[in-house]
Order: sequence, then C-alpha cells, then structure tokens
Amino acid sequence: MSQALSTDVLIIGGGIAGLWLNARLRRQGFATLLVENASLGGGQSVKSQGIIHGGAKYALHGALSGSAEAIGDMPRRWRAALAGSGELDLAGVRLLSDAHYLWSPGTLAGNLTSFFASKAMRTRVDQVKGEQLPPALQHPQFKGKVYRLNELVLDVPSLIARLAELAGDGLLAAESIEPLHDNGELAGLRVDGREIRAQRIVLSAGAGNAALLAALGLQQPAQQRRPLHMVMLKAPSLKPLYAHCLGGGPKPRVTVTSHPASDGQWVWYLGGDIAEADGVARDEAAQIAAAQKELGALLPWIDLGQARWATLRVDRAEPAQSGLVRPDNAFVAEQGRLLVGWPTKLALAPDFADRVLASLDRAGIQPTAPSALPPLPRPPVARPAWEELLP
Repeated sequence: MSQALSTDVLIIGGGIAGLWLNARLRRQGFATLLVENASLGGGQSVKSQGIIHGGAKYALHGALSGSAEAIGDMPRRWRAALAGSGELDLAGVRLLSDAHYLWSPGTLAGNLTSFFASKAMRTRVDQVKGEQLPPALQHPQFKGKVYRLNELVLDVPSLIARLAELAGDGLLAAESIEPLHDNGELAGLRVDGREIRAQRIVLSAGAGNAALLAALGLQQPAQQRRPLHMVMLKAPSLKPLYAHCLGGGPKPRVTVTSHPASDGQWVWYLGGDIAEADGVARDEAAQIAAAQKELGALLPWIDLGQARWATLRVDRAEPAQSGLVRPDNAFVAEQGRLLVGWPTKLALAPDFADRVLASLDRAGIQPTAPSALPPLPRPPVARPAWEELLP
C-alpha cells in the first residue's frame, strides 16, 4: 500500500533555487516538501563560483544592460540574509570574500573596459591600490588597475548545508517520479510509490526539468543549455583572489574565485571567457594548457610548478532564448498547478522565489496548517568538485 502525503507546495529539485524557495515558503507558513533524486546542490549549484553578482560584468561597454538592472539588488538581499536579518536567516554561511573585483591587466583595451564599467556602475565600483589589492595581486610586478565591486562570494557547500537545515523534515530522496492525476488533471506526483498531492508543484531541477516535463507529457517551456569548461588548480603558492580579469570584449577574459580545500590549501576555480566558446571545444589537456598560458601571462610571479590541475564541464540550464543568450531574470512559467522555472544564475535565487510567491498570491493559494511528516529518506549534501578531482 502506497504512502499518501499532502502539502501546499511540492518542489522538485534541491539546488539553491529549490532550497531557497522551500525556506521562503516555510517561513511564510506554507507546508512544503522538496524532492531530490541525487544530492542537494549536486547539479549546477555546487559547480558555481559562488559570486553574488550585482551587474558590473554586464556593463563592460559603459551601459547598464537588462541583466545589470535585474540583478543589481541581489547583493543587498543576500547580505541581509547572511546577517540573519533578511528574508532568510543564513547566519553561519561562510563568506569567502566581502567583495569581488574587476581587474585590468594593464593593456589599453582592458583599461578602457574597466573605465567604462566604472562610469556605468558609478556607486558600485571603487578603484583600489596598494594594501587594498587582493593578496594575489599585491606584488611589485603587478601594473594593472583594480576596482572593488559591492559583490560577495559565498562558500556554496556551507550555503547548501544551511538551506538544508531550514528545510527541517521536508526533504525527500527519490529515484522515480511519475504524474498523479485526479479526474484527468495533475494533482501531484507519485514519488517512489508515495502519492504526494499538492496545491502547487514547482519544477526547479535545472537541467533535470526537461526530463521531468517529458515524464508529464509536456514540451514547454523549452530549455537551453550553455556549456562551460571550467578549470581548477590547487597549489601551496596560491593566495585568495576573487576577480574578473578584463580584456577588451563584452565578457571577462577570465574569472577567478578561490575556495578552501579540506587539506588547507586554496583552490582557484576559473571561469569567464576561457571556459566558454573555445574552451568548450578543447579537451581537458588543451584546456589546462590554455589556462596555464593565461595565468603565466597575467600572474607571472605566482609559482605554479607544484600545481595540480583538473577541468570540469558544466551545463548551465536556462529557459530557451533566441541565440542562446543569457536570460536577464529568473524565470517561472505557470501551467495549472504546475510551475516550471530556472533561476538562471545563483544570485537570482531570491528573484526566483519572488516569482513563485507572486504566482501563489495571484492564484489565492494560502498556507494550510502543516502536519508533521513521517520519517523520510533524506538526500545527502553534494561535495565540492575539487574534493573529488583534486584530492
């Protein structure tokens, strides 16, 4: 006999978007249950660089784009949550850096790009020098310009762990998910034989949304994937660096974030232009060689002789856009009881939750008195990729 459960909102997908939404809903009194078929944050979330963008990298030609305007308020909202005074209590989540930086290596194109970015962002950008520079750039050979952004960098594993705490007893590890219909209409989902009915069902499974929609017999909303080929290196010589290195184009030449490994060393995680386009086409050896050449040119004073290297392929799942461009905002589509969405980037998880809450409000969905859930199998928290690839 199958186990029958009911809840206000059933969430499928335990990345940052689903976990943040789950915590927001619970704080407002909704009964929730979040289902994850692998590990919490194990898709895109734990593979992100942890940057809470405020829009600067989208303004590299001197004008605020739609992306910059949409994301501009995110650092403030995340900072409030980290202080325990925001829409969620994330006090205790590890803050890796209170700022992210724009770094021009000294080329004319890079200097012009950083100048235009600073003019476009005005109060969001300040130039720093000397001891204010990131530790990795405090070297006599460094001749570039650096701008401090009002953006923060989080330790994503500790964020996932805290959001999992806020989920209480409402997490369910699952293997199979099937539609559950009443009178021909979607009423919930059958999860490993459990019949779970809900007022609303939210698909927030990132790349997994496509398979979930297919299982429900749906083709829309369509999904796109933007592939990335990230690079990781670990070495005793590395010092913390959180910066977009600018070239002359619309994207950062390379984006560096630093993450503490379990052995006490720092891992540098490289994204930006090096991880896109040509980087996606390269195999692992060629991508590592390209990264070694890039860092050797930009930071020749850093000894990488003992560095260990690895690469990681990531597919960014997003709502389909013309020309495979990045969406400006979080996205949520409504289909009866079903809501399907993508946050489009880590920083926009609060925006994703806003859109789901607005949909519930429009539909007149109110919290019911939550009942205690029976003991349920709980999904594990994902391990960082560098612990797997650079032990």
